[in-house]
Amino acid sequence: MSQFAYQPGTVYAALIGMMMLSAVGFPLPEEVTLISVGILAFMGAHPQHFPPPYEGAPVVSVHTASIIAFTAVVGADFIIYLIGRVFGRKMLYHPRVRKFFPEHMMKRVEEWTHKYGAYACGIFRFTPGLRFPGHLACGMLRYPAWKFLVIDGIAALISVPTQIYLLAHYGEPILKYLRQFKLVVFAIIGLLIVYFVAKKLREKWLQRAAANNG
Repeated sequence: MSQFAYQPGTVYAALIGMMMLSAVGFPLPEEVTLISVGILAFMGAHPQHFPPPYEGAPVVSVHTASIIAFTAVVGADFIIYLIGRVFGRKMLYHPRVRKFFPEHMMKRVEEWTHKYGAYACGIFRFTPGLRFPGHLACGMLRYPAWKFLVIDGIAALISVPTQIYLLAHYGEPILKYLRQFKLVVFAIIGLLIVYFVAKKLREKWLQRAAANNG
């Protein structure tokens, strides 16, 4: 993993791509990507522990990574907002899109937008499973673009760069524990993957059952 600490271009490109995928509901939480980038920034800042491939090799910068992550997150959220604003209910309630979002999820989105108005934009940023349908709904309800950007931007500023900075500055004890409990960590990751896959399969099965009953 440490070799990627000296491949900033690759890491930044992957960071942008993963943030975009997370915005559209990719099952891997964006927090996993941010934590990984923070650890790489820590490795790049400590060449005595993680030697570079050659002297003067470029490193993953915590400041650059934080700026790129923040910009990519807000940009991706705004794209989803614009899609909702332009295509409205045709997009959100299209059968191919709707099948990824069960009824209880859409009900929660509707409840939050009704209860909190434009401030729901920021709440959705802290709710991984509701980000995509929530931001689509914000566009569909035609909340002012500037208000969406301000609220979502503040929420992203709180959650996105802080994760990278924390990992970059306190990476040593975290890596220490990861080495000590790597089997447990891999087991947890494996269980999470199984959980997400099983959840998706169950949702598809319930949708098919409901369609057959209907």
